[in-house]
Amino acid sequence: MRIPRSLALVTAAALALSACGGGDKVDTGSGSGGGKNILVAAVSAQPDKFDPHTTSAYPSFQVLENVYDTLVVPNADDLTMEPSLATKWETSADNLTWTFTLRDGVKFHDGSDFDSADVAYSYNRIIKEKLSNSYRFANVKSIETPDPKTVVLHLSKPTPNLLALIGAFKGMAILPENAEKDLDLNTEANGTGPFKLTSSDANSTKLTAFDDYWGGKPKIDGVEFKYITEPAAALTALKAGEVQWTDNVPPQDIESLADDKEVDLESTASVDYWYMSMNFDKAPFGNTKVRQAIATAIDRDAVTEAAKFGAARSNETAIPEGSFFYYDYKPFKPDADKAKQLLKEAGVTTPLTMGLMVTDEFPESVTAAQVIASELEPIGIKVKVETLDFATWLDRESRGEFDSFMLSWLGNIDPADFYEQQHITGGSSNYQHYSNPKVDTLLTEASTEVDQNKRKDLYDQAAKMIVDDVSYLYLYNPDVVQAWKPGLKGYQIRADRAINFENVELP
Repeated sequence: MRIPRSLALVTAAALALSACGGGDKVDTGSGSGGGKNILVAAVSAQPDKFDPHTTSAYPSFQVLENVYDTLVVPNADDLTMEPSLATKWETSADNLTWTFTLRDGVKFHDGSDFDSADVAYSYNRIIKEKLSNSYRFANVKSIETPDPKTVVLHLSKPTPNLLALIGAFKGMAILPENAEKDLDLNTEANGTGPFKLTSSDANSTKLTAFDDYWGGKPKIDGVEFKYITEPAAALTALKAGEVQWTDNVPPQDIESLADDKEVDLESTASVDYWYMSMNFDKAPFGNTKVRQAIATAIDRDAVTEAAKFGAARSNETAIPEGSFFYYDYKPFKPDADKAKQLLKEAGVTTPLTMGLMVTDEFPESVTAAQVIASELEPIGIKVKVETLDFATWLDRESRGEFDSFMLSWLGNIDPADFYEQQHITGGSSNYQHYSNPKVDTLLTEASTEVDQNKRKDLYDQAAKMIVDDVSYLYLYNPDVVQAWKPGLKGYQIRADRAINFENVELP
């Protein structure tokens, strides 16, 4: 996620909105590319809502990345945290007090001034309403605003990843004080970012440039996000000049597009991972040997190749190779005979039927599920691939109505993003209902360990248990692949999939 993660992805609910803040509607014109200075971006799905504190949908965050700001923000090159609405910060000697100095001259889209009361309101809203990101403030005892330009966070424990917790994605955006009373945050927005939300419906979402943006008015007049689910259709629209940018590139075309003069194509290794998980509350999937049998039967390399055509690397842990926190642990080699033996030891009689929940709004999940089904059939497990719209998928996940599911986590920066809330007992994203007291202890200790080497060791130990228990059956780390019209300038592809059009110039 850049969602917590959520890193759930998107629902297909239709919206019809008008933004607050008095911005005029975006005139996208007609014909090729819309208006003369409007960037038209093809994305795979529609936002579910525009409340940054409550949505977990990646398509919502593709828009909100351009509308809201956080106190700090990941650097586009290496994802280290750098100033945004806060220009600097200081930490006390005991690491329990963090003091942030806020940027001068920042305005919200409605013309009101930004100050420390807005930060306190935004953070307290998440904490007091126990929203899904409230775990990010687990160690925050109090929030103090001694003056309009200063925010002080008092902690109960050292929190080495505090900057990532409050700045890694726009789920931690700063809203104006009392925004929840003044606006319908599901359909309206009032941020400090480079673009204002103008309208959104079943066809597209439109933004206009914010003249008083603290970073300088964008070089384009606006952005229109068009929803094009099929990657082939998005690529066709790009080549035809109907859109100027897309992140919905057919994996099978990536190699050939590298030499295609009609598009500029770039890719980079992401901080995402795709995984499968089984429901611990549904027999026999609560049996560790059954989950291990399934993990042993699956050929991750084959799944990865079928889903991504080389634009990914298989992995049995979450964190990708190249990260300081990468853990090289691969206990499950494809072995049908060993998988059958594990099922026998579990006392499972085959054939066994297992539902596998995927969504057609992310076609790679359907492809991967089909490969998994073919690999589990020889060990006596018949997989029923359930292809759902994502709204239904999310609803069933939240209610525990599944045998197993596939999804991805996006925009992970700190190791806690990869493991904590997904696997700690009662975690906000622990939909599989995994519980291991030893893992809980390790993840809790890691969250307050300030020594990076010791912290890595704690996460390595936790990851080993998570993999051995098959809380998640990790599959692969994908690349970020995006394409745009030749001559487009100022756009930077990012490992965290943040879509930022602030500096874009059209040809």
